[in-house]
Amino acid sequence: MAVTTGVQSQGTGGAPSGIMGFFAKAAQQTDIAMALALIGMIAMLILPLPEALLDLGLVLNLAGAVLILLTSLYTTEPLQFSVFPALLLVTTLFRLALEVSAMKLIIGTGSAGHVIKTFGEVVIGGNYVVGIIVFLLLVVVQFVVITAGAGRVAEVAARFTLDAMPGKQMAIDADLNAGVITQDQARDRRKAVGQEADFYGAMDGANKFVRGDAIAAIVIIVLNIIGGFAMGLSKGEDVVQVLQKYTILTVGEGLVAQIPALLISTSAGLMVTRAASDTAMGGDIARQLFTSPRPLIIAGCLVLLFIPFGFPAPQTLLVAGILGGTGFMLIANEKKAVAVAHENAIAAAAPKPLAATTPQSLLPLLNVDVLELNFGYGLLGLVDQAAGGDLLDRITMIRQKTALELGLVIPTVRIRDDLHLRSNDYTIKLKGASVASGTVHPSSIMLIDPGVVIDPIVDGIPTREPAFGVPAQWVPKAMRDRAEMAGYTVVDPSSVITTHLAEVIKSYAAEIITRQDSQALIEHIRQANSAVVEELIPALMSVGEVQKVLQHLLRERISIRDMVTILETLADNASKTKDMDMLGEWVRAALARSICRQYVDESSGTLHALTLDPQLEQTLMEAVVPGSPALSLEPSVAREFLRSLGQHVERMAALGYQQPLLICMAALRLPLRRLTERSLPQLVILSYHEIVPNTDVRAVGSVTGTEHA
Repeated sequence: MAVTTGVQSQGTGGAPSGIMGFFAKAAQQTDIAMALALIGMIAMLILPLPEALLDLGLVLNLAGAVLILLTSLYTTEPLQFSVFPALLLVTTLFRLALEVSAMKLIIGTGSAGHVIKTFGEVVIGGNYVVGIIVFLLLVVVQFVVITAGAGRVAEVAARFTLDAMPGKQMAIDADLNAGVITQDQARDRRKAVGQEADFYGAMDGANKFVRGDAIAAIVIIVLNIIGGFAMGLSKGEDVVQVLQKYTILTVGEGLVAQIPALLISTSAGLMVTRAASDTAMGGDIARQLFTSPRPLIIAGCLVLLFIPFGFPAPQTLLVAGILGGTGFMLIANEKKAVAVAHENAIAAAAPKPLAATTPQSLLPLLNVDVLELNFGYGLLGLVDQAAGGDLLDRITMIRQKTALELGLVIPTVRIRDDLHLRSNDYTIKLKGASVASGTVHPSSIMLIDPGVVIDPIVDGIPTREPAFGVPAQWVPKAMRDRAEMAGYTVVDPSSVITTHLAEVIKSYAAEIITRQDSQALIEHIRQANSAVVEELIPALMSVGEVQKVLQHLLRERISIRDMVTILETLADNASKTKDMDMLGEWVRAALARSICRQYVDESSGTLHALTLDPQLEQTLMEAVVPGSPALSLEPSVAREFLRSLGQHVERMAALGYQQPLLICMAALRLPLRRLTERSLPQLVILSYHEIVPNTDVRAVGSVTGTEHA
């Protein structure tokens, strides 16, 4: 007996766990479950369905409709329930399969299970006339009101969404180019835009399923009544009894099917009419409907006017009291909120106790911004986005462009208005010290003559472009078309400032990069190239020494974006020397391809450069100080050499070459750079090792050191 009890206990306890295990596996194989469900629906259209399974299907249909309705209520934006159009088709097919199965049972056996019988006897009280009227009312409401309205809204929404797609895509691209969002965020936003268009397009078509379902329901109920009546008469039953029996069952079946259909069509209407929001629909209604107390109080007073016209007093007073009470409660809450805000304002304006001024509280005042842009009050319109100013967006684009060109992540540029500046002046500060300044006219445009102007404009305000110092002039914006047709380069005020800022960043990039910045770049490389980082740091070099090499490159505007090559070169050579200048030159040789490409003429593929006379080059080689990037030249010889080199640089500029460039031996490159960086900062000096093979190099002059003006 004990054994038998144990077996029974084991079997009883194992059944629930087996069922739970089945559902757990089914939940993991949703695609298979969906395929089986669709096959089951098709089978219901062909095979007879027992009454018990029909009852189960009808209950599932009703429960699913309620679930879909509640899900649509709690959805904050349509894409959170993007599967709804497909789900609408599946539920319509399931409902039609149930109706066909019920019709076969009603006509064939005169019975259709407990659910349909309950709806036929309890819901409509056994009166088939009432049932038919209720059924037709539900069908009309669903077909004419909800489905038609939802279909029209979905059609318009789909059209507007498709029309807005190009603008949304351009806005995403603009945010990406401005550095406001990342590449991954842009990809997600583009995907969401496409999904939104697909959703409304699918909803436009899915509403046709609901309309067709309503028509099919009317046809099915008519066929049920006619078929049942014919079957009853064929069995010899009384006419009145047959009519009442089959009509009640048919109407009950129609109500069981149409109530879930009405719920789902209501869900469709909610989905297409719902605007994107951060809260569920109930929260939006409560927040927006009960925002102002006046409509509630007025509505309560109007409801009271219904009593003299014969409305029942208790119910009318209850509704009026709820409306008016809610309105007065909102007024009380508003007064309380105003009082609290007033108290907080007084507390904020009160002087702080002296004890709060501790050394720790003063520490934030010691912070120095790396980059600042201060401007006069006349340039506020360039910064104010509400007034159409785009300076902030352009500065963001400058930071992104600098990261791509130099490989340096620029810190946030602090924007401040400065009352000490003249209204149209601006100044750029580096670590608190002014390094550049300029003047712009916000209501004008700058014209620069590129040398091809055919109709000169002479009535502008003469000036110089602040970034490069070329002659320019300010003219009214209305002259833009004339200036462009004449051949001028037209620059707006925001572009003048951002171009100047970009040049300042490039010129002082070596001072901007810090150890912390270097550490951040190294950690970024460590994610995919941990081997070279672990080999180099800290065994061979410290972060500070790597920073010195990066500064060596940035000082001559060499991009450090290829950090992998830089670190690989340092790992190969750091054990040979601790001279950061020498390591920097080796890194330059490793980056020769990108350095050379930077100065090659894109149109002709030619590198135009100055060269040194062999005799002069030999003299300079003999003057190189061993172990130091310096030349031991007599002052008069150095002056004569710089004067001669300056003349060649001017000739290159006169010939139209944008970037003066000198090629020399590798041992001379850094000493010559140190010699010329103050008097000729615009001159680029490359070594022969930095010229990529097969590069077309054309000498535009040879410096002998004895040229005369």
